[in-house]
Amino acid sequence: MPSPMPVSASPDDDQPEKFYLPRTSESVPLQKIRHTTSHVMAMAVQKLFPKAQVTIGPWIENGFYYDFDSPEPFTDKDLKAIKKEMTKIINRKLPVIREEVSREEAKQRIQAINEPYKLEILEGLEEPITLYHLGDQWWDLCAGPHLENTADLKPDAIELESVAGAYWRGDETKAQLQRIYGTAWETPEQLVEYKRRKEEALKRDHRKLGKELGLFIFSDSVGPGLPLWTPKGTVLRSILQDFLQKEQLKRGYLPVVTPHISRVDLFKTSGHWQKYKEDMFPLMAEDAESAALEQGFVLKPMNCPFHIQIYKSELRSYRELPMRLAEFGTVYRYEQSGELGGLTRVRGFTVDDSHLFVTPEQLDAEFLSVVDLILSVFKSLQLKNFKARLSFRDPDSDKYIGSDDSWDKAQGAIRRAVQTLGMDHFEGIGEAAFYGPKLDFIFQDALDREWQLGTVQVDYNLPERFDLEYVAEDGTRKRPVMIHRAPFGSLERLIGILIEEYAGDFPVWLAPIQVRLLAVSEDQLPFAKQVVSQLLAIGVRAEVDTSGDRLGKLIRNAEKDKIPVMAVVGAKEVEANALSIRTRASGELGPTPVAEVLERLNVANQNHTTF
Repeated sequence: MPSPMPVSASPDDDQPEKFYLPRTSESVPLQKIRHTTSHVMAMAVQKLFPKAQVTIGPWIENGFYYDFDSPEPFTDKDLKAIKKEMTKIINRKLPVIREEVSREEAKQRIQAINEPYKLEILEGLEEPITLYHLGDQWWDLCAGPHLENTADLKPDAIELESVAGAYWRGDETKAQLQRIYGTAWETPEQLVEYKRRKEEALKRDHRKLGKELGLFIFSDSVGPGLPLWTPKGTVLRSILQDFLQKEQLKRGYLPVVTPHISRVDLFKTSGHWQKYKEDMFPLMAEDAESAALEQGFVLKPMNCPFHIQIYKSELRSYRELPMRLAEFGTVYRYEQSGELGGLTRVRGFTVDDSHLFVTPEQLDAEFLSVVDLILSVFKSLQLKNFKARLSFRDPDSDKYIGSDDSWDKAQGAIRRAVQTLGMDHFEGIGEAAFYGPKLDFIFQDALDREWQLGTVQVDYNLPERFDLEYVAEDGTRKRPVMIHRAPFGSLERLIGILIEEYAGDFPVWLAPIQVRLLAVSEDQLPFAKQVVSQLLAIGVRAEVDTSGDRLGKLIRNAEKDKIPVMAVVGAKEVEANALSIRTRASGELGPTPVAEVLERLNVANQNHTTF
């Protein structure tokens, strides 16, 4: 995997020097440590809670977890006791022994210890069946890898973090289990750095900051995964939408609007109903007969079939191509409740979706143009630390539609693009959409967490399934190629990431409130309101603090609200037609003529720069 591009500047000036923490997938030693630690934890749990049954216990990118079916709910106090028992097991220096057994032998051993979940797991395993033993004390089904001895673990590099609920096999209709999350590292120093980053993540948590800054809320009455945007949050969304819409109009995109629901037949034609049904909200049928025939309406999980209908509404000429249809379209996906997470994983979200209908000859140039747009967007948002993933199909999987030839052509177009641009990239086999490969932009935030943002997809298959055509220059009918693209991806996810990346300190051009005027006394309020009117007239989002508090508190409140520009107005400022400027980015700037303040803020908005 190539090195990511340089890390963007953090909003905090006192960040320590970068300390590399490998992900589990990048480190075989960590895979062994975390597999072994999870087994030690499960052994400790079953010693302390004999009625607890184990299910699965994989490593995850920053640690591991194990799911248990236990009649007793685990508490934080229990975690301490489990960790203490784990240390005893580690210190006993138990050998970790791998054993291959037949399926029948494994079944007999599982039945002997009455572990029904293991029987179900066994059914899905391919041979050889392997067991891993901790001495002669405990064993579980596992493919490994593991350390050779528990003595190779460092208790002071291990921490049990939390308990959460989890459904067996992720199915809400099945038993609810208790999941214990933990982390384990090669050295205690790595654990210390990991904990520091977790603490920093809590400070930056977009759910916490979003509430403090009054950007969005969630309501149990509405339902999980469905954010409600407050006035300030709606302003932030509008700024981002307006920014991208202006960029798109410059590049020849045509705005469209499509419904939130459609007949299910539309998604049967696209293949979403067959391939994506489990992630869609249930069918809305008029009666039982319609439901049995799978006839009715569904909430849209994707916008592409709608844009296809607009393209297909009349016969297109090659002169009309490329046709670039763009929409901020809200889609709905029935994510499992345990997978929801603030704005980064929701059930209703808005995609900055566009679908380009191009001739085969136009494909390469249009793909490069889309990538240029995405890179321009990232630059304006100060998102510098990202890498490109070529998300290709897994040839051994049956989840994809279309011919090998169409996939080869689509993947070839993406390869040519990254080679032309000299872009650092890596391949993600199996990460493609079911209808085509993608170029995904994976952003690494200030805490080295990875998020997928922008995406570009090449699609030969949906034009085929919907029988799309255009009249070529020679008068024949030909098939267009589709490019699906979304520079932001999910607007909700982008805002959640930006909140955490900036730690709530938005750049001036993005801040819902850009300027707050702070009058020293009521005598200066008329002047302050007059200046605010001037600012609003040129599109600057400004307000006056009319609370009547002392100046010190006015400043503290503006700092707490993370207002990027504060303008103090006293008698001297009124007399000089000036404002005493204080910014969060640069501190005190001193008295500045009102005309200059207006000009600088206007430039910041136009060029997406600081004040």
